[in-house]
Amino acid sequence: MTETETRGHRADKRQKAEAVNATAAAAAETSTVEDVFDDTYVEKEGPKPPRTPVWRNIILMSLLHVGALYGLVVLPSASVPTLAWSVVCYLISALGVTAGAHRLWSHRSYKASLPLQIFLALANSMAFQNDIYEWARDHRVHHKYSETDADPHNAKRGFFFSHIGWLMLRKHPDVIEKGRKLELSDLRADKVVMFQRRHYKLSVVVLCFLVPTLIPWYFWGESLAVAYFVPGLLRYTLVLNATWLVNSAAHMWGNRPYDKTINPRENPLVAFSAMGEGFHNYHHTFPFDYATGEFGWKLNVTTAFIDLMCSLGLARERKRVSKEMIVARVKRTGEGINKSG
Repeated sequence: MTETETRGHRADKRQKAEAVNATAAAAAETSTVEDVFDDTYVEKEGPKPPRTPVWRNIILMSLLHVGALYGLVVLPSASVPTLAWSVVCYLISALGVTAGAHRLWSHRSYKASLPLQIFLALANSMAFQNDIYEWARDHRVHHKYSETDADPHNAKRGFFFSHIGWLMLRKHPDVIEKGRKLELSDLRADKVVMFQRRHYKLSVVVLCFLVPTLIPWYFWGESLAVAYFVPGLLRYTLVLNATWLVNSAAHMWGNRPYDKTINPRENPLVAFSAMGEGFHNYHHTFPFDYATGEFGWKLNVTTAFIDLMCSLGLARERKRVSKEMIVARVKRTGEGINKSG
């Protein structure tokens, strides 16, 4: 084969590879159409609806954070096994949100075996952030109508609102309307999702509060008070706030190397606390990518976990954006910063 023919052969292979990548990306985008931003939505003119407090949530959130502060007070008296158990509970409950409700069920960015689905559903109940169905529905609305009145935690309404305030007020009518119109048949057809939804309250009581508290008390004699306030309330509150920082801080502070026209940012501190969810400019640009970031395991425990599950045969079909597509997008819409974070 001549040098010219060799170059031609390589060019053909490269073109075929690019075509395959484009086809895969198109398929990925089609399969997650409900999480793609809808630029046809127009906010209604006129006065905004009144902000109606949800006093039950305000009271419960206040009590929870007071309990977490007391957890910090008793933290020095916790035994080493209890501290280790608190970290384990943090990791498990966080994975129930990041690898489960978010990457698996909201975006369908990879496929999980039944045992892994069950584990993630249980872990999600330990996280106590609404059941998978409701979490995924609200998250798809968030992506489809990001930073508008139809976004459940619209960051343009300020840090406090996007962090926790959205849970203390009645939803904007547009959030409810758009959520009802989403195509959610995949979630309704998912037996694990619907089983968890039916038994959610009981699973939360057992997994979010009883299991974290009773394991240290029964197995190594930790006091019930320390066990309840440290691996129980303090751990739960930290996971909540780590998740909320994705909605607030990662929509306000950081750079935008992939798309400078949107609010979400690359925020390494949020990525660290939320197990990889802080690479948010990337995620909103390529919501179907299972890794939610360009650089693999860098500050991304959830991506490492999914990769481990794949190596064990418990997960498969990870959707990924090709390097060529990333480079093209950075050149077209990025703000000219070469690094993420």
